[in-house]
Amino acid sequence: MASLIVSEDIPPELLERVRAALAWVNESADTEWEVTGIVDPEEALVGGEDLHLILCGGDRCEQKSFRVRGQPGAWEIEGTARPGVPTAGGARPAELDPPPGPRRAWLDGVLAQHAFVVLLFYRGFW
Repeated sequence: MASLIVSEDIPPELLERVRAALAWVNESADTEWEVTGIVDPEEALVGGEDLHLILCGGDRCEQKSFRVRGQPGAWEIEGTARPGVPTAGGARPAELDPPPGPRRAWLDGVLAQHAFVVLLFYRGFW
């Protein structure tokens, strides 16, 4: 599998599409998701309709893919699978670890409740 680039910074040209995808997934989710990164942002800029986002909510982060068509105010959005990348429930490649920062609020909250916290990082997986 080719190396994947995960960026915390969403390119300004993609912000409206990312916000629309986030709103779409949060409509039917039992978790309130937050976008904490984008996979291969350059591919999304030149590739057209597909977005591969890192979403965090509650105590977990997942990579979710979307096809976003149309224009502001009239987006057509559907969930997709990224070819060659297992979806939630399967083993994730190490390159899709959450980018630095998405667990900051979770870790701060847990540290406030306990004297210490043990974090396990094994072979590139959280």
